[in-house]
Amino acid sequence: MMTDPIADMLTRIRNAIQIERPYVDMPVSNLKKGIAETLQREGFIWDFEVLEAAPQPILRVNLKYGPNGERVMRHISRTSKPGRRVYSRVGQIPRVLQGQGISILSTNKGVMSNREATAAKVGGEVLCTVW
Repeated sequence: MMTDPIADMLTRIRNAIQIERPYVDMPVSNLKKGIAETLQREGFIWDFEVLEAAPQPILRVNLKYGPNGERVMRHISRTSKPGRRVYSRVGQIPRVLQGQGISILSTNKGVMSNREATAAKVGGEVLCTVW
C-alpha cells in the first residue's frame, strides 16, 4: 500500500527528467490525471495518455525538453504532505519564482495552477510547486 501516490508521481517524473527519458509510466488516478493536465496546460510536459494494461490502467506522461536537450522542468516538489496539509485562500496563493514557476492546487473546481485558481477566485490545497 502506498501512503502518498502524489509524491510517488512527482518522484517518478523527477527521476525520469534526471536521466532524460522521453516519457514516464505510473498507475493512473483522477488526481494524477488532473496534475498531468495542469502541467500540460502550463507547458511543462508535451502530453499524457492513459494506456489500458492488464491489472490496472497506466498514465504515460511525455516529458518536454528544449531543442538542445535542456530541461524544461528544473524542479518539482511536494508541498502538502499527508502529515502536514497546506491550504491556501485565494489571496494567499503562493507565487513561485515571481511567476516563472507554478503551484498546483486541488480546488473544489478541479486541479489547477496558481494562475488559474487566482483567475477563478478559488483557494485549495497546495499540492506541489514546479519551475
